[in-house]
Amino acid sequence: MGVIAADARARLSAFLSAAAESPLRIEALEKLPGGAIQENWRLDISVATGKWRGDHALVLRRDAPTSVAASHGRVGEYRLLQAAHQAGVTVPTPFLLCEDPGVLGGPFFIMQRLAGEAAGHKLTKRPDDPALVARLGKELARIHAIVPGAPFARQLDFLPAVDGAPSSARVALYRDWLDRLAAPRPVLEWALRRLELTAPARSRIVLCHRDFRTGNYMVDGGRLAGVLDWEFAAWGEPEEDIGWFCARCWRFAAPEREAGGIADRQTFYEAYSAASRRPIDAARVAWWETMAHVRWAVIGCQQAERYTVGGEQSLELALTAHVVPELELQALRMTAEAA
Repeated sequence: MGVIAADARARLSAFLSAAAESPLRIEALEKLPGGAIQENWRLDISVATGKWRGDHALVLRRDAPTSVAASHGRVGEYRLLQAAHQAGVTVPTPFLLCEDPGVLGGPFFIMQRLAGEAAGHKLTKRPDDPALVARLGKELARIHAIVPGAPFARQLDFLPAVDGAPSSARVALYRDWLDRLAAPRPVLEWALRRLELTAPARSRIVLCHRDFRTGNYMVDGGRLAGVLDWEFAAWGEPEEDIGWFCARCWRFAAPEREAGGIADRQTFYEAYSAASRRPIDAARVAWWETMAHVRWAVIGCQQAERYTVGGEQSLELALTAHVVPELELQALRMTAEAA
């Protein structure tokens, strides 16, 4: 739905006024496009006095009617956004969290609204941009500097600790998700088995964004404005994020440009290595890049079932199923190359 009912809008206004300790006006409240897993709402407020005095361009982020297995709730995602912000990652400034379901029917949070472009199919139609890719490499290294036990990671205690190798844990997780689907996916089962047999040993554990890709960062005037969508973040290996960013499925209009459809892979690797002061293991990245296609295919199946089984009326969800065969083909190609 693209409208928040008048009574809910009044409750939201009262909640915001209490937090601001001042009367305020909601100047705009409208659903933004995109957001297949969560809903994003444009929220403009004008505050008369006090600590929030002035006009604020914000985004309200709340649950969609149905979700997918790996997505954090809004409380967890807000904590992740706070930790990233405190660690110096370029993200929208966290503004406010509401855990009271009496306001809008469930938890939600509010953050700064960034200007710019995020759509992958548009960003990848621009000329080759090594400067942007280098900045993204440095930004990912900054995310991976967040490790268990770091001062700004204390609020991330809700994230499960990593036991054993993350690669093996991901194989087991996605196999479980496949088993829960209404229809069998034998190609994905085969690819998972191949990945299981070649799974790399445990590496260093860092905070992985786990959806760091073109389409989940905002670009304004050719510069990075902010990294978005922290709902999948978890402790894991750096190569998982690197493989996800470089996966063919996230290159959109420029599949020949291996770093997110923006520039060449080497530029991204060099910037990441320089910022993190660690070399990149290309073989480990290749394994995780193959896994990226399997993972997105499984999530695509889950998304489609939100429409076909869960009854959520969304054309975007219904169409997601159409990307699965292409992802399966890519997974087969990559496992054949590895073999």
